[in-house]
Amino acid sequence: MLPDATPHGDGTPARDRRPRDRVTLRTDLRAAVPDAAAAVGVTAAVFWFLYVRMDSGASATVAVMPFMDDPGTYWMYLLSQAFGWSALLWAWGTVMLGLLLSGPRPGRLPVSRQTLERWHRTTSLTTTALMFAHALMFAAELVRYETEVAWLQRLWVAFADSFVPGWYDSGTGRIAIPIGQGALYLAIPLGLLFYVRHRIGANTWRRLHRFVIVVYVLSVWHTLLYGTNVWYGEWPRTVLWLLQLPVAALLLARLLRPARSGERLGAPGRRGTVSLPAWAVRAAGRAAVVAVLVGIVAVVVSGHDGGRDRVTDTPATAPHDQTTD
Repeated sequence: MLPDATPHGDGTPARDRRPRDRVTLRTDLRAAVPDAAAAVGVTAAVFWFLYVRMDSGASATVAVMPFMDDPGTYWMYLLSQAFGWSALLWAWGTVMLGLLLSGPRPGRLPVSRQTLERWHRTTSLTTTALMFAHALMFAAELVRYETEVAWLQRLWVAFADSFVPGWYDSGTGRIAIPIGQGALYLAIPLGLLFYVRHRIGANTWRRLHRFVIVVYVLSVWHTLLYGTNVWYGEWPRTVLWLLQLPVAALLLARLLRPARSGERLGAPGRRGTVSLPAWAVRAAGRAAVVAVLVGIVAVVVSGHDGGRDRVTDTPATAPHDQTTD
């Protein structure tokens, strides 16, 4: 029987013992409206920038795929790109907020901790919505593109290429698209589990919530592999790498000095600490983050960031052998 339905000895209902300030998905969705509106504005600005670049012939996307030299035709692809960049920006912000909240307590904060926690939740919801919009507009472009087959088959092919891991079979997308799909399919449950943590237990929720960083890593990886605007080894790709430095630094600070005392490394085998195997796993995790941080610095300093060189030969003109509109 629920707490608010449990009667007293005299038959009167017991007082509701549930916390009155429990955060619900509905309240956070309402609170996320300004954040989502800002994300739409940023997406519109990015779309305009990409549209103008493609129209002028300066777009890296056109350099990669010369057949995309008409922004009026490929506007849905550009909108997919815009949603993708907004999603990555919001993912960066929500991860930074989460690491700030779970790491060493800052001496001074411009706003209250409750406000930061609310921002972390609302930006997380907005990020998931942007990721879905990114995939949906990619599917819409594929529906427009596959002109030689019937509508039902076009819808199926677009859905499968965009949302079924391993289905897309062209070029770098065979690897990059499943990585992006993995980020989306992890982001949805990991973001929503917060609202049922009272059912699954706070400790279980905290353990699962740590995998949010995996969503972010997959998103960046997907962008580096498949983002035509950062395809070449030029300044946009360098900036993307630079943005990962504060994330890695905050993650390292969070691991070295976690807010919860039970998560601190301590000395192995000391009374009250974790077992030696668990200590070894935690120590390995910290060493891995240090290696990642050093690696990012090395990539930025050396300029060897995995970007391709611009070529004079015309690359493959289309992802599929189809006639466009």
